[in-house]
Amino acid sequence: MPGETYRAAGVDHEAARKAKEAIKKMATLTLKPEVIGGVGFFGGMYQLQSYRQPVLVSGTDSPGTKLKLATLTGRFDTVGIDVVNHCVNDIFTCGAKPIFFLDYIGVGRLIPGRAEALVKGVADACLAVGCSLIGGETAQLPGIYPEEEFDLAGFAVGVVEKDDIIDGSTIVQGDILLSIPSNGLHTNGYSLARRVFKVEENPSILGRNYSELGRTLGEALLEPHRCYYPLLEPVLPLIKGMAHITGGGLPENVPRILPEGLGARFDTSTWEIPPIFTLIQEAGRVERDEMFDVFNMGVGMVLACSPDKTEEVRRLVPEAIVVGEVVKGNEVILSR
Repeated sequence: MPGETYRAAGVDHEAARKAKEAIKKMATLTLKPEVIGGVGFFGGMYQLQSYRQPVLVSGTDSPGTKLKLATLTGRFDTVGIDVVNHCVNDIFTCGAKPIFFLDYIGVGRLIPGRAEALVKGVADACLAVGCSLIGGETAQLPGIYPEEEFDLAGFAVGVVEKDDIIDGSTIVQGDILLSIPSNGLHTNGYSLARRVFKVEENPSILGRNYSELGRTLGEALLEPHRCYYPLLEPVLPLIKGMAHITGGGLPENVPRILPEGLGARFDTSTWEIPPIFTLIQEAGRVERDEMFDVFNMGVGMVLACSPDKTEEVRRLVPEAIVVGEVVKGNEVILSR
C-alpha cells in the first residue's frame, strides 16, 4: 500500500511550479532598473535613487468579499487590478509615488489558470502606474479554504520626499473640497450588495441585464477599482490633503485628513450618483445614511485645496467637481 503524499493532502507541487513559472514571466515585465535580483529570490530588493530625504509609505488591503463574485462569475482578472489600485490610492494620499508591490494568494486548491489570471490583473495594474511587482506568495491551504475559495491581498510601497508629504495639516476653515468620481463600488460594501441581491441564493442574477446599468449586474459589480495616481500626480503641489473614499464612505474617511476642530460640509446634489448605488438602495430599501456610511456613492477621492487654487486644479483635472468646504466642528455634513 503506497504511503501518504502531499498531493493526497491537497497540495499540488507540480501545479504550483507551473503557476509560479507563468507568474514570474508576468512579474518580470513590470520590473524597473531599481529592482535588484529580479523575481524569485526569498526577498524582493529595490534600490532608491535620486532622493534627498526619502520617506517610505506602505499600505495593504484586499478586494474583500468582491472575491466571492469573481468565483461565482468565473472572472478573476479584475480583482487583481482592484488590489493594486486600492493600495496605490491609499499610499498616494500623502503624495507617495508607488515603487513596488507584492501580492498574496491563498487557495483551498490550486485551480489551473486561476492564480495566473489573478496575477495578470496585478501585473497589468502595476504596469499602468509604473510600479514593479517584485514578489509575492501563492499558498495552498487545504482545510483552511474550501476547494473553490481563495483570498487575495496586496502590499504597496511608495516613496515621497519628506518636505513634500501631504497630510492635511495645513487645511483651514473655508478650504474647498473637490470630488474625483468613482466608477462603482470599488472594493467596499460588497457584503451588503451581495445580501441585497441575494447573490448566494441566486447566483444567476449576476448575469441579468439591467437597463439602468447598460450591462449585467455582475459586470457592474466587478468594475475594477479606479486608480487616481496618474490623474492627480500633476496637482500635488496645489492641494493640502487627499482622502481615498473606501470603507466607511465620506463620513469616516474625510475626517482622517482634517485637523482637530474641523469638519466638512458636502452638497450631495453637486455630483451624479452612479446608477449601481441607486439600484442597491432601491432593491434593499437601504436608508440614505446607511448608503453613505457604507459606499463611496460616486466619490472616489476627495481633494482639499485653498479657494485660490481651485480653478487651477479644475483646469488640470477637468473632472474634478467642487462638492463642499471645510467648516468648524468635527462632523461630516451631507446636505442635499
